[in-house]
Parts: sequence; C-alpha cells; structure tokens
Amino acid sequence: MKSILVKQLMVPLEDYATVSEEATLYEAVVALEEAQKSLDPKRQKHRAILVYNAQKQIVGKLSQIDVLRSLEPKYEDIGDMKAISRFGFSREFVTSMLRNYGLWEKPLQDICRKAAHKKVKDIMNTPGKGEFVAEDATLNTAIHQLIMGQHQSLLVTRGEAIVGILRLSDVFEEVCNAMKACAL
Repeated sequence: MKSILVKQLMVPLEDYATVSEEATLYEAVVALEEAQKSLDPKRQKHRAILVYNAQKQIVGKLSQIDVLRSLEPKYEDIGDMKAISRFGFSREFVTSMLRNYGLWEKPLQDICRKAAHKKVKDIMNTPGKGEFVAEDATLNTAIHQLIMGQHQSLLVTRGEAIVGILRLSDVFEEVCNAMKACAL
C-alpha cells in the first residue's frame, strides 16, 4: 500500500460539524444535522461535533455517546465510565446496573427541556494527548494511535492549530479499499 498522509483522508475543519462550547445540546444536534446536509454523499456521516471556545479554538468533541449519556443524569452516580468499561460486562451485570441505579426509567421524558438547557461544555469530552495527529503523519501512525487509544477520531494538527479531523470510519474505508485492490 502506498504511503498515505493523514491530510489526504481528514475532513477539514470547515467541512465538519462545529458548535460553541456555550451552545445547548439542541443547538449541537441541529449543527450536526446541518453539516450532514453539505457533506459529500460519498463520505461517511459525521458521528461527532467539534466544540470551539470564544477564541474559535477547538477544545472538545461531543460524540453520540456523550449526547445519549447526557440525557440520563444518573450515569454521574456510577463514576468513571471509561475506566469501568475496560473490564467488559456480562449481560447480567449490565441489567443489574440498569435496575440498581434506576437508569433509563424516564430519560426521554421532558427531552425538549433537557436539550434546551444542557450546555455543550458540560457534556463534551476534552481531547487527551493521544487524540491529536499531525497532518503530515502517515496513515500507519494514525492507525496505531486509533487502535491503541480506542478512538473514533483524531484531531488533525498543523503546528499548534487544529485543521481537521481524521475519522476511524474513513480510515477503515481506505484500508478496505486497499485490500480489495489486491490481486489475490
């Protein structure tokens, strides 16, 4: 497979769904929907929203999981979900958590109020050091970062500036296309 650079596969920042950290959950969902409309139909749909601060710098990501988790505030009682999720759960354990914590008893009740009042900054994820990749890095480097960090995407940098996002779905599609191009 020829050497592919991250910048060849990334989605430029201006083509991705973005929202202010002061926006509401409702505004974020609308921004995602609007970004989907202008997306090239050959590309995978966006699965996250990038969050910017008052200086227009990207400071976080809001994923589908973040949105769903924010609708059920009792998840905060459970603790560090990222650490807990590494253990893997049996079906019985998940069911007992649902019952013991009273999760998802009425999460969609009053969803309009929740969406209008929840601020993006309160539910977004702040990217860690392993979630950035240089635009001139090779796809091999990016794949390693995606796998080791179990990330759905990486923020692409040019110097200190974030210029795009590299999505796992685009990387996977590129790898699959390379496999299919092989003469077996």
